[in-house]
Amino acid sequence: MKQRQLGKNGPMVSALGLGCMGMSDFYTTGQDEKESMATLERALELGVTMFDTADMYGPHTNEELLGRFLKGRRDHVFLATKFGIVRDPANPNIRGTNGHPDYVRKSVEGSLKRLGTEVIDLYYQHRPDPSVPVEETMGALADLVQEGKIRYIGLSEVSVSLLERAHKVHPVTALQTEYSLWSRDVEAEILPACERLGIGFVPYSPLGRGFLTGQIRSMNDLEPDDYRRFSPRFVGENFAKNLQLAEKIGELAQEKGVKPSQLALAWVLSRNDNLVPIPGTKRRHYLEENIAALDVSLSEAEIAAIEAVFPFHVAAGDRYNAEMMRILSEH
Repeated sequence: MKQRQLGKNGPMVSALGLGCMGMSDFYTTGQDEKESMATLERALELGVTMFDTADMYGPHTNEELLGRFLKGRRDHVFLATKFGIVRDPANPNIRGTNGHPDYVRKSVEGSLKRLGTEVIDLYYQHRPDPSVPVEETMGALADLVQEGKIRYIGLSEVSVSLLERAHKVHPVTALQTEYSLWSRDVEAEILPACERLGIGFVPYSPLGRGFLTGQIRSMNDLEPDDYRRFSPRFVGENFAKNLQLAEKIGELAQEKGVKPSQLALAWVLSRNDNLVPIPGTKRRHYLEENIAALDVSLSEAEIAAIEAVFPFHVAAGDRYNAEMMRILSEH
């Protein structure tokens, strides 16, 4: 397994991580703990070391799943989890954010218990809380580093100005934000800022929530309770327009003799050496396909051909529904 460093002074991790969310949430039909456990085991066998979860996945059930898997294996995993998105118990689709120092401490204690570990390697603030200065949240996280409860601090989906403010309080090791061929916004300001500050970048949804795999041809390919049915890019005319883009990527992949997912991942991997994507899957065969993308090299001409299909802002529809976009816009 190839290794990459998370930022200028961060740890060495596998060049591809594993997003674990779908094993427990948002794609609920077809969940299979036995297969999820086998996928986690296979990831370790193939050299994947960075496993990504969050307390809001479930809520809590994804951390509990990882906690069961990590027994006897903790030393082989670089464990990343997150806090800060709060789901309404009565309606989990309603969400808020919380970055108060007392909530940070309460959250880390809960995650440590569920994960069955004494330390979290990388602890992210999942979304910024506009009601709490980031300096206060970072101060609480810095205290947790001093106490040995977390090793590194991460942020997710923050602006450059917020990232810079946080980094002055305590070094930020990694920033996690959506990044793929159909979500290239971070190239304008975020990626240059990470490079300037020596912060690693962790793209989530590098396969466009599965759209870039070529596996989704119609809404009938999504289970009735699949959250993507309510995602703007999967609805109505947006779906049809985005499907045409995915089909063109499929054609380029066929010409190269690789799968569309591998071409899309290889493109993300080619962007930056301090970038570690975390494609999510709950099945071994998709995991193996994704890892094979590390062996796909792209020429400048191939990259140009891919980017001609997916220039900036070409995807139809917002990344999230109105409520989630509101949370993102608040910072």
